[in-house]
Amino acid sequence: MKEVQDIVRAFEEAQKEGRQTALATVVHVQGSSYRRPGARMLVNEDGKLTGAISGGCLEGDALRKARLAMVQQKAMLVTYDTTDEDDAKLGVGLGCNGIIQILIEPIDPEDPENPVALLQSFLSNRLHAVMVTLFSLDYQATVQPGTCLFTSEGGAITGSFQDKSLEKALIADAQQVLKDRASMTKTYATPQTVLTGFIELLKPAVSLIIAGAGNDAIPLTEMASILGWQTTVVDGRANYATAERFPVAQQVLVVKPEQVLPKIKLDEQTVFVLMTHNYNYDTAMLRQLLPLRMPYVGVLGPKKKLERMLEELQEEGMQLSEEDLKSIYGPVGLDIGSETSEEIALAVVSEIKAVLSKRAGTPLRDKQDVIHSREQEKIRQVTLE
Repeated sequence: MKEVQDIVRAFEEAQKEGRQTALATVVHVQGSSYRRPGARMLVNEDGKLTGAISGGCLEGDALRKARLAMVQQKAMLVTYDTTDEDDAKLGVGLGCNGIIQILIEPIDPEDPENPVALLQSFLSNRLHAVMVTLFSLDYQATVQPGTCLFTSEGGAITGSFQDKSLEKALIADAQQVLKDRASMTKTYATPQTVLTGFIELLKPAVSLIIAGAGNDAIPLTEMASILGWQTTVVDGRANYATAERFPVAQQVLVVKPEQVLPKIKLDEQTVFVLMTHNYNYDTAMLRQLLPLRMPYVGVLGPKKKLERMLEELQEEGMQLSEEDLKSIYGPVGLDIGSETSEEIALAVVSEIKAVLSKRAGTPLRDKQDVIHSREQEKIRQVTLE
């Protein structure tokens, strides 16, 4: 998410300066690579790069290709085969072991449906969206359609095609991606051509609600900001909950616990951390959050504190099932030996990321399988009439 935010800002700056830009997007990967499909990099005509499509080994060549795309005003698909042991082709030691497809599109600022404009539209609200990018793997020298369709939950569909059977299939698959909450790659064979579509799910930024405006909440907001998360700090103490103390937070609210939820928008990317160091405030927040089954609620403090809070709520008559408690994490954070507030913030942010990604948060060294599922690399083909 942070990458998309940075790319949009860089594009806006380039427009003010009157500079041309091109967008490089990883659209397909076979095997191992530093970045996965959906990774993006904006290239400015003066060589400024925003975002990344690799660990740095592909950027130099991609810059040259992007400048060519700007001159020709034509999208191009570039293949980097890092399985070849002869890395002299690119003049670098790649260290990866995969085949990476990069689509480079020159950006026409006059086109309201250019890829960056669509990303701007996505960032303007907190809705899941889908962006469809079409390309030809078999005939890379041919015209590459590029970014061609965009839609969000309950929103209009941007993009249209002369081939109505292709349009119908892409819209149906975009809706399926929204439903399944997972991107897909599919090849569409028509009587005229064969095109591959990267149908990408775009998720809103994580919305982190921090109950507590103490000094230990400051590094948590700062780390969340680095990730592009949107943070809201709430507390009942006006001298603590100030914009001056939390300059990177999107909102700082001086409110009682029962006033918090009406002032924020809840969705499946919203997470909470309760760290006011005020037992009654945290308990009041937990009382409201438990029935909602939020994706993640972290509670700072020892396990006995959380157990006491839950017992108190049950004594009040609240029925708590195992399902209700699945999203409650206390003591909050991964076990990394944290002591300082900065280290605790790192542990908390890491745990939130692991939970939202449905990962265990264990060392990659101990992972038995590859880091990224090879199932994601399979391309299913459909034939359209």
